[in-house]
Amino acid sequence: MGGDSKNIRMSKHSGAQVQKQTGVAISLVCVAHFCSHFNLMLLPPLLPVIAEYLETGFTQIGFALMAYSVVSALTQAPIGFLVDRVGAPVILVAGVCLEGLAFAAIGLAPTFSVFVMLLGIAGIANAVYHPANYSILNQVVPSARIGRAFSYHTASGLFGEALAPASVLLLSALIGWRYALVACGLVSVTVAVVMLLNMQLLKSSAAERRGDQPQDSSRSRSARQLLLSAPVVMGLLFFVGISLTTRGVNGFSVSALHVGHGMSLGAAGTLLSVWLIAAPLGVLAGGQLADRHAQHAQLIGSCFLVISVCLGGLVFVAPNFALSALLFAIGGFAAGVVSPSRDMLIRSITPPGQSGKVFGFVSTGFNIGGMLAPPIYGFLLDRSMANGVFWMAALASMLTIVTVLSTRRLGRTRLAAG
Repeated sequence: MGGDSKNIRMSKHSGAQVQKQTGVAISLVCVAHFCSHFNLMLLPPLLPVIAEYLETGFTQIGFALMAYSVVSALTQAPIGFLVDRVGAPVILVAGVCLEGLAFAAIGLAPTFSVFVMLLGIAGIANAVYHPANYSILNQVVPSARIGRAFSYHTASGLFGEALAPASVLLLSALIGWRYALVACGLVSVTVAVVMLLNMQLLKSSAAERRGDQPQDSSRSRSARQLLLSAPVVMGLLFFVGISLTTRGVNGFSVSALHVGHGMSLGAAGTLLSVWLIAAPLGVLAGGQLADRHAQHAQLIGSCFLVISVCLGGLVFVAPNFALSALLFAIGGFAAGVVSPSRDMLIRSITPPGQSGKVFGFVSTGFNIGGMLAPPIYGFLLDRSMANGVFWMAALASMLTIVTVLSTRRLGRTRLAAG
């Protein structure tokens, strides 16, 4: 009896220790994701002073920022392969440190060409996060909690976006914009050091899998077949649709409300803030739903239908601030609810040990959408078709439902065939 009691106590202690380590690992990954989005939003509030300092125009600055997205898009899938091959923890720590150093150096960039080069380096570092983060979460988090872990991961990035502008502007007022960027960049370097000291908690099974991997030629062939398979390609298009929808709202809804409906910039900006505040709340609620319900595709499709109705409805109610705020709140919340189930859906079509390359590949859809969205929505505004911004975002949302259902259906077909 005494031995049994001791074994039970040891088992409980071991279980509690594992749960604590898992919690720390999730926290480290979330902090890394916070840094990614925090760094991404450091530059927009400073663009006027950066353009003046570098003696260049906004068009050139815009192309420089596009270089960041292009480099990130081109390198994300290859980094996903690297994550699966050498392990996610070391890649993630290196990415966090490199991005922090790049943004710190941007604060000291003496010329426009150096500015562009540093943005390219930051783009490479940014490509690390999705393949490495999702690989770690899929390995260290029990299946019963994975939906909530995905929600914490997404919400941490959204909070990073929300805090960055105020932080860099406050520091700029105190120490100047250049040293403000240096200070903010060094935050990521500090986080990388903390992660390095705790890297054993970000365990990866890559080393254990390596002995079971086929030879290089057959491994490369099977990896290409996986990424070009129908469910994974539809997953990529799924992410493109998400990006086209959200970037239409985040980047152009304020201008559309101001130009098309005569709303003041302050009022339109407040409506966008309602969406941005509702989104992380929806993400946290979505994590609970993702863990409790297995029908992820249906949940995602329902949310995108709600988003489409809300965006289309803005065309008719936009002059009314209260009704517009309600639609922004509902749409933003629904957009947040999508995220954990989105990640669960991609996880369901991913073979064991392939998280890095699959999540890295499909996440490239965000970058593709980021490159397509500005000229599409900008064209509509230039042609005095402000309401077209909302119609186009609503259409992208509806088309995304098709990609979601196709990803689920094709994934099931492949699993049945396998």
